[in-house]
Amino acid sequence: MSHDHSSCGHHHGPQHIYIYSPSSAVRDKAAFKRGIARLKALGHEVEVDTDALASHTRFAGDDATRLAAIHRAAASGADVALISRGGYGLTRILPGIQYKKVAKAIEQGMKFVGLSDFTAFQSAVLAKTGATTWAGPALTADLGVDGEPDDIMLACFDDLLTGHGEGAGWRMDKEKPHADGRPAVPDVYVKSAPLWGGNLAVLASLVGTPYLPEAKGGILFVEDVNEHPYRVERMLTQLLHAGVLARQKAVVLGQFSNYQLAPHDKGYKLQSVVDWLRTQIKAPVLTNLPFGHVATKVLLPVGQQVSLSVEGRDALIYWGHAH
Repeated sequence: MSHDHSSCGHHHGPQHIYIYSPSSAVRDKAAFKRGIARLKALGHEVEVDTDALASHTRFAGDDATRLAAIHRAAASGADVALISRGGYGLTRILPGIQYKKVAKAIEQGMKFVGLSDFTAFQSAVLAKTGATTWAGPALTADLGVDGEPDDIMLACFDDLLTGHGEGAGWRMDKEKPHADGRPAVPDVYVKSAPLWGGNLAVLASLVGTPYLPEAKGGILFVEDVNEHPYRVERMLTQLLHAGVLARQKAVVLGQFSNYQLAPHDKGYKLQSVVDWLRTQIKAPVLTNLPFGHVATKVLLPVGQQVSLSVEGRDALIYWGHAH
């Protein structure tokens, strides 16, 4: 991450953070409390939505309750609207979201932050309004961990709060070169392209709906959890056959965590999926973006124009200020 804090004109001091639950019910109340305490300890003003701990079967309240929570978040005047957790629940309420209200809140400076199931909200907001949201932490899983939260995640979150966030740099996986000696990932420079993506399962579920952004000439990033590599490949195949991947300038793979290979795989693994994908599309396929259902995660502006550069194994996505 870039941490050049010498530039001026940034908004410092405590931020108003609104916590709400648009997806699954919060089951880990201790993590919820720890996350709020941690944000307060960092000096922020934390406002908790009245239904943040609501529960209706597996959801954080019924559909109407969760829609109302989203609209209260948008109307709160907060600097940041942060989800309590992901899970499942947003895709079923996408038609009821008042996108103009959300876009107006974003225009006035609000940053909607989240990941996982929140990809549905982010994709829909981008498709309907073109507004930018942020792929980043959730309250319970990231800020509410027992012990110290990841320092890179905290630094990136702080950069977002203070207006310093300018990019995310990382090292890609070490990969064998092609048979003719060419590197697995060529050096790449994309000057300006819309960044979009998030959870792969959620994105695949939006294909054929009005909630998947067009994102022509985009940079698509994807991650997932508890998904065997063949399932990852199947979802990528759906995006491929729907014509989504052919429209991208680059595909960036984040973290695919918490899956188990089986004896039946006989050497088929996540790298097999990466190798296959590269035979299917012209755009470069990058690996190891620090984002997903893992402790170390960067924050990414979904819908914003970004630049991308790759030199050897070093990759950088950057936005905002002149470089």
